[in-house]
Amino acid sequence: MRANLLLLFNIIALISASAVLSYVLQTHGFSATSLLIVLAVVALITHIFALFKRQQKQAEMVLRALANGDSTLGLGQQHPMLKQFEQVKTQMQTARFNAEQQAQFLQALLIHVDLAVLVCDDNGKVIESNPAVSRLLGKSCQNLRELGAIGELILNASNNIRSTTYWQNGEQHDTLSIQLSIAEIQGKVRRVISLQSIHNQLQLKEQQAYKRLTKVLTHEIANSITPLSSLADTCSNLMPQELCFIDNEDKQDLQLALNTLASRTAHLGDFIARFRQVSSLPKPNLAPENLADMLTRIVALHQQQARVQHTHIEQSIKSQQLVMLDGSQIEQVLVNLIKNALEVLKASQKYAAKSAIEPIIEISLAQNTSQQLYIEISDNGPGISEHVIDMIFVPFFTTKQQGSGIGLSLSRQIMLNHGGDLIYIQKPQGACFRCVFG
Repeated sequence: MRANLLLLFNIIALISASAVLSYVLQTHGFSATSLLIVLAVVALITHIFALFKRQQKQAEMVLRALANGDSTLGLGQQHPMLKQFEQVKTQMQTARFNAEQQAQFLQALLIHVDLAVLVCDDNGKVIESNPAVSRLLGKSCQNLRELGAIGELILNASNNIRSTTYWQNGEQHDTLSIQLSIAEIQGKVRRVISLQSIHNQLQLKEQQAYKRLTKVLTHEIANSITPLSSLADTCSNLMPQELCFIDNEDKQDLQLALNTLASRTAHLGDFIARFRQVSSLPKPNLAPENLADMLTRIVALHQQQARVQHTHIEQSIKSQQLVMLDGSQIEQVLVNLIKNALEVLKASQKYAAKSAIEPIIEISLAQNTSQQLYIEISDNGPGISEHVIDMIFVPFFTTKQQGSGIGLSLSRQIMLNHGGDLIYIQKPQGACFRCVFG
């Protein structure tokens, strides 16, 4: 109000001074009096402009404070723009509050979502990422070039892409699905990357394919084997002793052929029975179990056999955690792996009897970098040839003369049903299998 009155007074004074100046100039001409009045007019005009400038500067300061988030500055109670100012201030505070809430929501969403998300600039510098990235990759990332081939793939892309790639960090192996979106955000090019593990999904599809295959094959083959075996036995029993042939050896050959046919169909029936195990594995009956106690029992079970073949079993337990599992199924997995190691070392001793290296099986219970519990069984034998490593978990693939090829496949399927995995880890010497519990 005071500013308005002051402005009004200055305008009235300016009008009055202008009128007096006009009168003096008309009656007396230019004189000292008129000069004083001119100076007064100039002073009034200057003062009026100063008032306007002061009001403008005050409004600019208030608006600048609002833009910077400072709502402490404001206009006077009598300011003519006070109402509009309060409306603008309220709208800006509401918009800022909503934006902060939205940002907090998105931040919380990124933290809790399992999908690994990174945002980086065009040079690969990571601007934003969520905790799922370090969980998935096994390490934090400040620049995409730290991710090797994955980083190169993303940085070299000129368009949005979807791809899959293999990822390895130390002993951690995974198959990742990569989705890249290139966008301009706040006037700058940003690369938004999402990473997701599809390792479990691929294994699940693989196991389902094996199950479907085994169901079809067992059904078709079993239907053919049963009558063949029966017919072979029937023919062999019906053949009279007095049956004559031109050559007596022909009769012996016929008898041998029938016996061989009956024997082979019986063996094939046994193989089909084992074949069915791959597709009819029961679901695990989960219960809390101490892996350390289980491991100790199984090692004690094999100590006698190990001593007989002069093999030393070393046991290391670094965790006493309880795990939800099916005890009988997991015991079968561990028995299979230890049995395989003992057989490999026995065979290697047979072919290298003069070797000075003591056969050793190392069994350890510990946690990996992802805090997953695992049991590792390794030996110092000849190991597995590189050209067959990719095939060792395929059902019915075996390198043993008397092997059925279902032990490792069943063991891996059991671990997958428990939410874990059975993996082969390459080492400089020997074979190493790791049972990872999810």
